[in-house]
Amino acid sequence: MAVPKRKTSKAKTSSRKSANMVKSAPALSVCPQCHEPKLPHRVCPNCNYYDGKSIVADE
Repeated sequence: MAVPKRKTSKAKTSSRKSANMVKSAPALSVCPQCHEPKLPHRVCPNCNYYDGKSIVADE
């Protein structure tokens, strides 16, 4: 099994981990029914429509 010869510095460790810490905002699409922003491929939280059909019964 390979054994490291030297201790990995904090800078080296942080720079390696930094690529995983960069997160972008989620992509938003526009609901065709109510024209509100929503996550793609999900039921609209405002009007409860998906693919032109009412999914959740309105109360």
